[in-house]
Amino acid sequence: MVTLTRISKLPLPKSYGPLGNLPLLKKGKMVQSFMTLADEYGSIFQFRLPGRVSTIVSDPLLVKELSDESLFTKTIGPALKNVQAFTGDGLFTAESSDPNWYKAHHILRPCFSQKAMKTYHDKMVDITLQLLEKWGTLKSLNVSQDMTRLTLDTIGLCGFNYRFHSLKNDELHPFIASMIRGLEESMKQIQRSSIQRSLMVKTKRQFQKDIQTMFQLVDEVIALRRSSECEGEGDFLSHMLRGRDPNTGENLTDENIRYQIMTLLIAGHETTSGLLSFAIYFLMKNQEKLEKAYEEVDRVFIDDIPTYEQVKQLTYIRKVLQETLRLWPTAPAYAVKALEDTVIGEGIPIHKEQQVMILLPQLHRNKEVWGDDVEAFIPERFEAIKEIPRHAYKPFGNGRRACIGQYFAMHEAALVLGMILKNFELIDKDQYHLKIKEMLTLKPDQFVINVKHREKHLI
Repeated sequence: MVTLTRISKLPLPKSYGPLGNLPLLKKGKMVQSFMTLADEYGSIFQFRLPGRVSTIVSDPLLVKELSDESLFTKTIGPALKNVQAFTGDGLFTAESSDPNWYKAHHILRPCFSQKAMKTYHDKMVDITLQLLEKWGTLKSLNVSQDMTRLTLDTIGLCGFNYRFHSLKNDELHPFIASMIRGLEESMKQIQRSSIQRSLMVKTKRQFQKDIQTMFQLVDEVIALRRSSECEGEGDFLSHMLRGRDPNTGENLTDENIRYQIMTLLIAGHETTSGLLSFAIYFLMKNQEKLEKAYEEVDRVFIDDIPTYEQVKQLTYIRKVLQETLRLWPTAPAYAVKALEDTVIGEGIPIHKEQQVMILLPQLHRNKEVWGDDVEAFIPERFEAIKEIPRHAYKPFGNGRRACIGQYFAMHEAALVLGMILKNFELIDKDQYHLKIKEMLTLKPDQFVINVKHREKHLI
C-alpha cells in the first residue's frame, strides 16, 4: 500500500508586478514549465496570471478528493475557453451544466459501444494499410505528421464516412493546417497580456480565417450526408442527425452538430496521434521493450490483416500504450471547480466556483506511487494495474466527463502500432532527441526516423 503525502500549504512562485508569474512560463512550453515549478514548489501551488490565479495540483491524494463529483465538476480552463471559438458547446468544451453536453453524450454514447467498435475495425485497417504503403516508399519520415494524417483519416472515415485522403497527398489537408494553427494560437493566447492581444491584428485575422476553413469542411460533411450522396449508417454523424436524447426526446441543433463534429475531429484524432508518436519513440529508444513488442505482434498477427479479436490479444502492446500515456499523457491537464465552499488536504480552502488544474504528467511521476525510476519507460508497470492507486493515473480524465472515445482510441492505437511493428524495423538514424511540441495536446516535435521492411517471422 502506497502512503500518499498530504500537503497543507500553497506555495506561490515569485511574481513580476502586473504580469504575475507569467514570465516563468517558457514560450511554447506552458505544461513543461508547470512541471518544472511543481518540482520546485511541490504538488500543489498557486500560479498568478494577469487577472486570475490558478491552483495547480499533482498529488494523488488531493486528486482523489478533487475527483469526488459530489464536490467538484469538470470545468473549462483558459486553453479550452480559447478553443471554444471553433468547438463551441461540443462534448469536450461544454460546461458540465450545459444541457447540450448531456444531450450529445446520451446520443453519441452508442457510437462507442463494443458492438460499434467492431464495425470500425475494418475502416481502421483500411487507413493503416495506406500508412504502410506510404512508409514503404520513403527513406525518412516525420512520425508525428504522419500519425496526425492517419488518425484524422481514421476518425473521418469511422465517424463521418468522409475521406480526407491526407495520407495520399504531400501537402497537409487544409483542415489539418488550420487546426494546427488554431490549436497553437489558442495556447499562445494564454501567455499574452491584454495589450499584446489588442495589437495582434494580423494574428486575429488568421485565427478567424482558420476557423472558417474548418467550419467550411464540417458544413460540407453535413451537406453530403443530408443529400444522401454519402452513406454512413450507424456512424457518429448518423446518430447526431437522427438521434434523440432518451431522457428528453430532443435532438441536436444544426449548430451543435457542427460543434460536435469539430470536437470529435480534433479531440478524436489529435490525442491518438500524439500517443502513437510517443509510443514509437519510446520503443525505438528501448530495444528490449521493442523486441518484446515484435515478439507479440509476430505471434498474434498470423495474417497480414489482423482481426478485431487479434488486436484485443495484444496485451503487451496495450501496456506500451498505457506506459506511454503515463509519461506523456497527450491531453496533459484538465480543470475542475468546486460546487460549494470546501476543504481539501489538511485545511486547504477551496471556494465555490474556484478552479483547480490537475497536471497529469506530474501526477504520473509521483515517486511514492511509481518508484524512483519515474522517467524510465517500463510497460511492465501495468502488469499489476489493480495495484496502481486509481487517482494516480488519469490519462482520460475523470468520472462522467472522462473521454467518451477512450476505447476507440486504444483499439486504434493498438491496431496501428501492431501493424507498423509487424511490417517495419524502426531506425533511429539521426539519434532523435525528444522535444515536446505543445498545442492543446502534446506530441514529439520534428520526430523524423527511418524504417525498413522486416522479414516475415513465422511463429
